Amino acid sequence: MPKIDAHQHFWIFDPVRDSWINDDMLAIKRDFSPADLLPVLQQNGIDGCVSVQASQSDEETLFLLEHAAQNAFIKGVVGWVDLKADDLEAQLEQYKQYSKLKGFRHVLQSEPDDQYMLQPQFKKGIASLQKYGYTYDILIYPQHLPYAEVLVGAFPDQKFVVDHLAKPHIKDQQISQWQKDMETLAKHPNVCCKISGMLTEADWKAWKRDDFTPYLDVVFNAFGINRVMFGSDWPVCLVAGGYEGTMQVVNNYCSKLSATEQELFWGNNATIFYNL
Repeated sequence: MPKIDAHQHFWIFDPVRDSWINDDMLAIKRDFSPADLLPVLQQNGIDGCVSVQASQSDEETLFLLEHAAQNAFIKGVVGWVDLKADDLEAQLEQYKQYSKLKGFRHVLQSEPDDQYMLQPQFKKGIASLQKYGYTYDILIYPQHLPYAEVLVGAFPDQKFVVDHLAKPHIKDQQISQWQKDMETLAKHPNVCCKISGMLTEADWKAWKRDDFTPYLDVVFNAFGINRVMFGSDWPVCLVAGGYEGTMQVVNNYCSKLSATEQELFWGNNATIFYNL
């Protein structure tokens, strides 16, 4: 069974571009490269990964593709492209030369307009992704879930995946509205969910494994075993328990799954979704 980490990042730290990395996050205020990640994957029995954009530029996509070309363990790349660009289709045509480029993401959670994803030009861009066979990663907060549900409903043949469980407020133990919205979103069969980024939504210094169980129950029940996949969110996870802490939480929860279900979660679902 190949084990895939479906969500991690690389960057050369830039204090202006990466201003979201504040002084509470000193552990990740530096460069991170494939050479840093490979031993971590090997120590945790992970066979390959999907690199996801962390900044919004064409240079970022090419930076990730260059790493992927040089490192066989990087199985796929989720880059960034301006979905509202007039020449988007020409750009996507150019990108088809890169077999490891699997999809795209926009940092929707940081847009001042919560309904940014429903703007006509953005939706036109999503339609182009569908045409060229690219996936789309949805990076949002809980308040964006109703708009995400409208978006995925408008493109039933487009493959979407929600990153980080849509970042529920685990630290504050808020679950009811998030649960309702996630269950509604999960009714769309074209949407998957990444079990990733949980530790950074909890109390970084004092989380317990049980803190995550109610949220994992919601996602596994709503999406089903064929539409969930593992992601570490390395190196961001280093601020709240690291790769080992992430694996501890997920392994504990997944120990109750059957062998077949574990194969789906740990690798097969990501392989199918991203066509790795």
